[in-house]
Amino acid sequence: MSDFSPPMFASRVKAVLGPTNTGKTHLAITRMLGHASGIIGFPLRLLARENYDRMVAAKGARYVGLITGEEKIVPPEAKWFACTVEAMPLDRRTEFLAIDEVQLCADPDRGHIFTDRVLHARGLVETMFLGAETIRPLLQRLVPQIEIETRPRLSQLTYAGPAKLTRLPPRSAVVAFSAGEVYAIAEAIRRRRGGCAVVMGRLSPRTRNAQVALYQNREVDFLVATDAIGMGLNMDVDHVAFAALQKFDGHRPRPLTTQEAAQIAGRAGRGLRDGTFGTTAECPGLDEDLVHGIEAHRFEPLVAIAWRNSNLDFSSIDALLDSLAALPPQAGLAKGNDATDHITLNALARDEAVRSMAGGRSRVKLLWETCQIPDFRKLADDSHTRFCQRVFTHLVEDGALPEDWIASQIATTHRTDGDIDTLMARLSAIRVWAYVAARGDWLRDADRFQNEARAAEDAVSDALHERLTARFVDRRAAHLIRALDDTEEELLSAVTRQGEIVVEGHSVGKIEGFVFTPDPSAVEADDKKLVLRAARRALREEMPRRVGMLEAGKDEDFALTNLHRILWEGHEVARLKLGPEPIKPQVEPLPSEFLDGPARERVRVRLQAWLDGVIARDFAPLFNVEAKAAEDAALRGPVFTLREHLGLLPGGTDPRMSQDDRAKLKAIGVRAGRFALYVPEMLKPRAMAMRAQIWALHAQQKVPSLPGGGLVSTSPGLDWPRGFGAAMGWMPMGAAALRLDVAERIAGELGHMTRRGPAVLPPEIVSRMGVKADALAGVLAALGFAQVPAEALPEGAFGPPTPPLVGPRPRGHEGQPRRRGGERPQQNRAPRSEGEAEPAETSAPTAEGAPAAAPASRPPRRDGPRQDRRDRPRGPRPAEAQPPTEGQQAPPAREARPAPGREGSTREGGNRGAGAAPRRDGPPREGQRPWQPRGPEGARGGARGGDRAPRSQVLFEPKPSGGRGPDPDNPFSVLANLLRKP
Repeated sequence: MSDFSPPMFASRVKAVLGPTNTGKTHLAITRMLGHASGIIGFPLRLLARENYDRMVAAKGARYVGLITGEEKIVPPEAKWFACTVEAMPLDRRTEFLAIDEVQLCADPDRGHIFTDRVLHARGLVETMFLGAETIRPLLQRLVPQIEIETRPRLSQLTYAGPAKLTRLPPRSAVVAFSAGEVYAIAEAIRRRRGGCAVVMGRLSPRTRNAQVALYQNREVDFLVATDAIGMGLNMDVDHVAFAALQKFDGHRPRPLTTQEAAQIAGRAGRGLRDGTFGTTAECPGLDEDLVHGIEAHRFEPLVAIAWRNSNLDFSSIDALLDSLAALPPQAGLAKGNDATDHITLNALARDEAVRSMAGGRSRVKLLWETCQIPDFRKLADDSHTRFCQRVFTHLVEDGALPEDWIASQIATTHRTDGDIDTLMARLSAIRVWAYVAARGDWLRDADRFQNEARAAEDAVSDALHERLTARFVDRRAAHLIRALDDTEEELLSAVTRQGEIVVEGHSVGKIEGFVFTPDPSAVEADDKKLVLRAARRALREEMPRRVGMLEAGKDEDFALTNLHRILWEGHEVARLKLGPEPIKPQVEPLPSEFLDGPARERVRVRLQAWLDGVIARDFAPLFNVEAKAAEDAALRGPVFTLREHLGLLPGGTDPRMSQDDRAKLKAIGVRAGRFALYVPEMLKPRAMAMRAQIWALHAQQKVPSLPGGGLVSTSPGLDWPRGFGAAMGWMPMGAAALRLDVAERIAGELGHMTRRGPAVLPPEIVSRMGVKADALAGVLAALGFAQVPAEALPEGAFGPPTPPLVGPRPRGHEGQPRRRGGERPQQNRAPRSEGEAEPAETSAPTAEGAPAAAPASRPPRRDGPRQDRRDRPRGPRPAEAQPPTEGQQAPPAREARPAPGREGSTREGGNRGAGAAPRRDGPPREGQRPWQPRGPEGARGGARGGDRAPRSQVLFEPKPSGGRGPDPDNPFSVLANLLRKP
């Protein structure tokens, strides 16, 4: 250091001692600015920058300077300087000089710097030392002429005991002693209390000021910091909570001393406002002695302070090392830990290249100056030593540091990517280069590199502030917590057209119908609780208004979903549930904590009225049928069954139903068809959609998709549950599903065409059914019919080819399922279709939605008027009498012959009665032989039964016309002749 020349008169040396919040720093700055010039030294760069700004505000930037290791702002007319203790320009003569936090003389790492200033640094007129009472005895011993003034604390400091993080009062500072602890606590506070500011000694002044501004401006109510806040950082803190009582001092973990704990706790309370302190997180409570010492400001006095020889010998490296190792000259001074500069010098002294370059006093002094470059990076390796060696080598060989090297290194650090730790490491590297750039005698263009280093530090500092804020501050939560805690009055809130809820300018979520959905960014449980709390306050008036809007809404505002939910303006507000009848589902509003009992009932009544109206509209045909059938007892039963099945009962009409009842049903709009009893109007798209909704509700399934309107066939739905297609009126017909009314109409027409035998297949049948040609056979089989293969013309015959024929499906069809034991089931008897002159019977596969099978023991149906059982002839029927007994000969098989006209014609096996004619309109009944194609011998395939030999049978019988033979030009006669030919 530089020694002062003896002043013309002895300056006044004064010590102002006392606990925190006594106004010591404020007094010193006021006294300094009252002198013509002055210097004040602070323990931290952050403090120097903070008080520099205060001095600029009082005197202007033109007359105030800032000198730290990394930053130098020295205007030409500067008179007052804010500095760090290490960077104080002792070669400047000023009227006033002050040292803040002078008790740091006892620090084993940095204390020797403070001790040197206490012993040697003086102002021309006044010198002032500021600190704690613990250093009073040593100051009186080392500076005999010193005046000591004790200032009491302006407010009371009280122990508040331990508290959880969630119970800390607002305006609290939580103190931890490592970066990891600071981050963990800050993250916990963000989740539970909305966020916090972060202050650490490694932050640049720019980042620290930005973080403190968050706290001071009440954007957050909490501060998490290291023990750096104990060094005079003045903020509006009401409570200080210790998260730990141990710290790592650079060498080992150790417990806090009472003085250190009091220095930190003393940040609570400012001015005349009292403060409290305690513990939090996993830190145990403070013991009574420590609490008493902090509250009463009673500490053990210091017995020694750190000292290092400042009168250094630069004649050689060894002489410099010896002078640094000198012992303290008097009591009260003690050797501290070897500082970083001493350790670096020891390492470089072992390098022969360095020793060869460090020849002479000036070179040794230059080596010592390069060793004093601060190790801000603290990488715990020899990188800092090698860096100092390179700087020294460049200065010796080149006289200055290479500009391209400095520029490239600063440019490398001028980046804003990375996380918090990356940016803090980058900031530490920038501080090293800022220190180097501040040495104007080491660089040819120092101003340029100082500006570049400052720009890089500002950019990285801003990025670090953004990362800290983004990670540890939830502005919305902090604002809402404050607004909710400070007042019970109505919050400033609004609900946008899109349903977004904005409270005090912050979006907290959306209201969809009557259900509140928290903002997606509120992923933590505490965040969700907060936004829900804010939403409750904001929706006090909104929910009654929305209930009124729903009640007054139009029917067009409501809709049903395939999940049985009712939508209002596109949002779910209620669901369907089973009612007392299938046709009367009930409405249940969705749960919402924002709807009380009366409001829920109002919503339910309105939605139930809408649903009942929709069902009344869509099921109007069914209700009309029910009203018309009320006066006829014979119709009430079938119509009630139809109501229970939503207007369509698959499985065919009861065959016992009389023609009169069928006609009555048809008159009121009901069809008694082959495959179902149904109301045709209920097959329309709107009615079918409502039936599907109710069917799926009872099945507790999602509503399956339905074919579009106007379709007559579709592929069997793979996603249709069992029974759905038939219940909706889509009959499974092989590879296609045919609409019920179309299937009934086509089956009736085909039955009428084939009542006497195979008929020409209408060419438009495929297009009418809406199926492909290759699927026609399966559809016809499901309808109870079969295609008859066309026979080729005999050799020598000429004429058009035989057209495709269709006839009743033969018994024993390959598609018939077999019963257990290998027997084929009896053919199902299809119900009679409306509009047919005589009931046509078809056989269809026994499947879901198909007609039920007729009993196997049922006798063949006879056409024509039935005879009373008493009038029927007794005894065995001719041709089908009792089987021949022993000794009797079986009657010979009768040859097939053309049947006469209807009058007097008989059926094989017995007389049908007067006027009866053979019935061939549709599939065969039980006990009746189906039509089979002729074999090569001219006979039908298969035997009638027993030992009877197959007999030939004509396919069509010509109708007599006035005693004349059949008209040879009649197409049926031509076809019959062709079939008779062998």
